[in-house]
Amino acid sequence: MDELVEFRTEGGAAVLVGTDDADRGGSRPVSRGGGPAQAARTFESSLDGARAAAEAALRVFRDGTLGPDSVEIEFGVKLTAESGAVIVKGSAEGHLTVRLTWSPGGADPAAGAVPSPEPTAGS
Repeated sequence: MDELVEFRTEGGAAVLVGTDDADRGGSRPVSRGGGPAQAARTFESSLDGARAAAEAALRVFRDGTLGPDSVEIEFGVKLTAESGAVIVKGSAEGHLTVRLTWSPGGADPAAGAVPSPEPTAGS
């Protein structure tokens, strides 16, 4: 059965998140009056680990050796009352999808060179 966990933003707004109680390993957040359980951390601080993981992965793929025009990183994030955000597994292993793209006429990935950005309208 899914339960609700209430996270507070740093600005004080409430964010309700559905959690799967089967993933808690027997621990249960305490709620008063039958309402949603209160998360121990703010919504933003719960996402700090996921943001750090995304930043680290982006650094790896933007290090200059491949020189992609764009990098997309996708991973699942689960919010829990006790531990905040955790990266969830997609099957038997942790799930992380990385998509690198190069535009025609862009840098040769083998050369490691990244072309200078072209000016845009209004620049």
